[in-house]
Amino acid sequence: MDKKTTTGHMMALITIVIWGTTFISTKILLADFTPIEILFFRFLLGLFVLIVISPKRLKIKDKKQELTFAAAGLCGICLYYLLENIALTYTMASNVGVIISVAPFFTVVLSHVFLRAEEKLKAQFFVGFVVAMTGICLISFNGRELELNPIGDILAAAAAFIWAVYSLLTRKISGYGYHTIGATRRIFTYGILFMLPFLFVFDFSLDVQRFVKPEYTLNLIYLGVGASALCFVTWNYAVGVLGAVKTSVYIYIVPVITVVTSVLVLKEEITWMAAIGIGLTLIGLFLSESKLKFKM
Repeated sequence: MDKKTTTGHMMALITIVIWGTTFISTKILLADFTPIEILFFRFLLGLFVLIVISPKRLKIKDKKQELTFAAAGLCGICLYYLLENIALTYTMASNVGVIISVAPFFTVVLSHVFLRAEEKLKAQFFVGFVVAMTGICLISFNGRELELNPIGDILAAAAAFIWAVYSLLTRKISGYGYHTIGATRRIFTYGILFMLPFLFVFDFSLDVQRFVKPEYTLNLIYLGVGASALCFVTWNYAVGVLGAVKTSVYIYIVPVITVVTSVLVLKEEITWMAAIGIGLTLIGLFLSESKLKFKM
């Protein structure tokens, strides 16, 4: 494994570790902020940070590339988070967590269709997918009964599919040769623009008094600077180096990070079912990332 590939894996892992801990910040902010407000403020802050870091305007070569950036902003910044948040209002968080984790499967199927020359389907990916999903189900439900809600579950599945599309779009953008920070900044810009109409549809307020509370300000900074500005740059870099499929399988680790964070921060206990789930999820990740040559 060369240095660049190792860096790609490290960037993907750092991204997932941070994304797996964002539920705490989001939970704190939900006391006084609506989901759309958290979404808008975090990405607006993230865009501001990226502009400060890389103020030079990105010059796009042609309209086709511009459309790809716009599509990435629509999918990865706007639609994915909106669908996920709306799904949470209809169905259990555990359902959403499991269904969202199907994103790597959608990614590998779309990659096989649109990036056939780059990323081949391999048998061990599907074995790893089944093992990881079994572990994720054990972590998410942890003894609770599965309660299906067609609307919420379909929205969650749509979000997972949208994220797979975003992964392929960022893979394509990485091939344009633009600087990762500048490219991510442009994706953020389009994402926020597409988000604006939804501010009028959902309950959005510019009440600045809420930002006086240090815990709200600090958590928004964590979401905006860490989970948005930093993580989308590191994720897009990883996709460019590793490919959409290999990077997406790191999504399996999100429930694991969430459980571990709950133990460390919220002092929750890990049950035997969750422990087995963590083990299976990590085994599934290893199988999906392995280099066995069983091509489909």
